[in-house]
Amino acid sequence: MSEQIENQARLRVIVADDQAAVREPLAAVLGLAEDIDVVAAAADGTEVLAAVAAGPVDVVLMDLRMPVLDGIETTRRLTEEHPEVAVVVLTTFADDESILGALGAGARGYLTKNAGRQDITRAIRAAGAGQSVLDREVQNRLLATARTKAAPAPGEAARQPLPDDLTPREREVLTLIGQGLSNRGIAEKLFISEATVKTHINNLFAKAHIRDRADAVRRAIGAGLA
Repeated sequence: MSEQIENQARLRVIVADDQAAVREPLAAVLGLAEDIDVVAAAADGTEVLAAVAAGPVDVVLMDLRMPVLDGIETTRRLTEEHPEVAVVVLTTFADDESILGALGAGARGYLTKNAGRQDITRAIRAAGAGQSVLDREVQNRLLATARTKAAPAPGEAARQPLPDDLTPREREVLTLIGQGLSNRGIAEKLFISEATVKTHINNLFAKAHIRDRADAVRRAIGAGLA
């Protein structure tokens, strides 16, 4: 029975990178994790889509710059055709166009190739559980972009009011989101569990009509909390 539970819990992962010198060692290293099965290695997006169609697959670790079909377009197609498959980007590129393009296409995680094995396996596990993990460099770039977009134009009000019924804790959480902290970072900062953080975020987003984390950053900045 215990073996059956372990097998059910294992994540089925595709490693996608056009460079065999990157793809093959990465697949081998990930395959050493007790809860990860590397079910395929792909050199381009068409190979990813074929492997997913042959399935089942839980997570694709996706390079962005690949021939034939690049990582962003592949992610977009997976999001539309196989929404149950999570995508974690692993790339050398951390420019705004690449980050926003990948996240906009539906990627749940974004790491640069400076990430270590533990960072990559953690991101894969988080994506498999429906969570998002962003590289610190990526978080900082998103935060900088959000700050720029949230800056009031001449003549506009410098503050965007928040609902009066936000609790002090929800305001704390919004402040920390605005500072670029992940759910784990917020939990550690406030000495609460990640599950409690998620509850506060869900309540906060519902009350303030916040769409996503990027919108939360803009609202925190606009309200003068970050």
